[in-house]
Amino acid sequence: MDGSAAEASVLEQPSFRENPQNSKPDDDASAPAAAPAPAPLTPEELVAKAIAPVKREFLRPPPIRTSNSTTSQHHDAATEPNSAPLIKEKKSKRQLKRERRQELKSALHLCPEVAKSGDVGSCCYGEKCRFSHDVEAFNAQKPADLKGSCPFLKIDQGLCPYGLACRFSGTHTANGVVAAGTLRNEVNSLNKDVQKLLWKNKMRFPKADATLKLLGLSGKIKKLVDTEDNQVATNGSAEENAKKDSAEIGSVSDVNCCSELLEEDKPEDADATEDIRPVKKAKSSSDESYGSTEVNAGYGVHGKEDISSKPNGSKSVDIADTVTVESDKILKLHPREKKLIDFREKLYLAPLTTVGNLPFRRVCKLLGADVTCGEMAMCTNLLQGQASEWALLRRHSSEDLFGVQICAAYPDTVSRTVELIEQECSVDFIDLNMGCPIDIVVNKGAGSALLTKPMRMKSVIQAASGTVDTPITIKVRTGYFEGRNRIDSVIEDIGNWGASAVTIHGRSRQQRYSKLADWEYIYQCAQKAPDSLQVLGNGDVFSYLDWNKHKFDCPQLSACMVARGALIKPWIFTEIKEQRHWDISSAERLDIFKDYVHFGLQHWGSDSKGVETTRHFLLEWLSYSCRYIPVGLLDVIPQKINWRPPSYYGRDDLETLMASDSAADWIRISEMLLGKVPAGFTFSPKHKSNAYDSAENG
Repeated sequence: MDGSAAEASVLEQPSFRENPQNSKPDDDASAPAAAPAPAPLTPEELVAKAIAPVKREFLRPPPIRTSNSTTSQHHDAATEPNSAPLIKEKKSKRQLKRERRQELKSALHLCPEVAKSGDVGSCCYGEKCRFSHDVEAFNAQKPADLKGSCPFLKIDQGLCPYGLACRFSGTHTANGVVAAGTLRNEVNSLNKDVQKLLWKNKMRFPKADATLKLLGLSGKIKKLVDTEDNQVATNGSAEENAKKDSAEIGSVSDVNCCSELLEEDKPEDADATEDIRPVKKAKSSSDESYGSTEVNAGYGVHGKEDISSKPNGSKSVDIADTVTVESDKILKLHPREKKLIDFREKLYLAPLTTVGNLPFRRVCKLLGADVTCGEMAMCTNLLQGQASEWALLRRHSSEDLFGVQICAAYPDTVSRTVELIEQECSVDFIDLNMGCPIDIVVNKGAGSALLTKPMRMKSVIQAASGTVDTPITIKVRTGYFEGRNRIDSVIEDIGNWGASAVTIHGRSRQQRYSKLADWEYIYQCAQKAPDSLQVLGNGDVFSYLDWNKHKFDCPQLSACMVARGALIKPWIFTEIKEQRHWDISSAERLDIFKDYVHFGLQHWGSDSKGVETTRHFLLEWLSYSCRYIPVGLLDVIPQKINWRPPSYYGRDDLETLMASDSAADWIRISEMLLGKVPAGFTFSPKHKSNAYDSAENG
């Protein structure tokens, strides 16, 4: 995108035209003598207080913000300040549904088929279509085109899948409004036939069922679920139950039975409606036989062999199940015989909720990342066929070593999910999240809660690795409670359970991010792990010196996972590979944001909805990138991830703007790349730990 004009207008704001060397206050002879200022702290004293030691000539007093300092251009000022709040009328579901249908019929929502071809008669639904077919009305209210060229023009002979709705339609050629096939180089989209089977609960999982039967878990899961749910309901909080579970773990004498969008960045309300329970079984044998026929028909799309396509499919299904169970005992691969992923010396971008989306991973790949992993997806949502959850599994062609991360509480849920992923997706490994600290996940027995249940942890790993040939990795924390680490007691068994690698985040669930990661404990676990199990460390890697130190201190460590460090400065992968501190300029940082916007428009779309979706995720990323302090401004390098940046001037206006922790300034940066925001636009970071100022952040 060419944002030079917008950039110039934004940077002409008075707050960014001040020069730190020239903007000195005028002397006032009549002013009373001020008390002597305290001696400034030395760089060493600032580092001891976890304050970034910025050079004195770049420091400035923190901006004064009040509750009335919100930017009027980004808020709806139609209402008077002293006017009484309006009481919203409560509407019924039927009324809301009717209003949504009417809104789709408005000129704002042009039919996608009409937009692609430009022909009103191209829609097969005709007058029954729920979208508008009025091209003239759509063009009359459509916002002005953005500067730059259509992001799809160079992908497939200048074809754009959004046609008239594209915000760059003025750059289309004569054939530029015709879409043919999938123009995005992305895979792992959910097949519609399979999605319908998941909706109807008619999907069959023969491999998962056979594995659960071999492990003796088929008849025990329901009883286990009911018992633990009753215990949670009776005893109260998850912490109290975890204490009891930890006490039970301590009493076990047999070691074999003992127990990184980045968990801090998981939204508290993302999965509030989830139920991490196993999916229901078919009610009758007729439903099962009917479902098996449809499932195998769905398999045929992907080249799978149809083993139960006979007219009377119920008997053949029973025979197939019996043969599968018996043959698995003979043909089942030992975990050590499976395909392995070599993580040694590779730069691993951690799965990051919200910000670790596909466009961001593409940016990191350009900057040197070797391994990428999708955002954490909940197994129950995947088994229900939710399109929004399956979108987290999307993979770009540039991601040559790619995995997906899933989270669940029970072995049957996990085994069915991994079978479905192996069937429908192209992935190199599947990562099981056993470290998420968010309450809504932990209270349902998933995430960090598994650290208190070693036998369940064992059954989950065995069920996943026994179902698929795809390598299974796990991501854990040191333990549930601070000071009571547990992973070292099971690290020798995790490989025998079927995991190919384990990533250890050097913090407990209770600790969250209150202290630095405990790398000494990570080293201890890596030294105890068997040679067949790769151990990766995670926590506070923010420079190539951190990477070198961890690899030197513990040669048994396969690699280090980079999480928040990549959010703040994604060029950390370049620094590690080139072994240098990159004093990146503001123009180079803006070019990285331009690449992200270009990738975002290709992923989410170049129409108005896609533009605003790209803007939203760009703003989420800017809420992290503002923590970066340029190398040339520091008295002590490199920057540590726990340093609190003071208020400072940059070496130019753009660098000053990028250092702002105000959401209003993040919006200004987005306007350089994506044009003006819509009327009444506001933004508040999804992760409240980044909301530095309530007034500016909405």
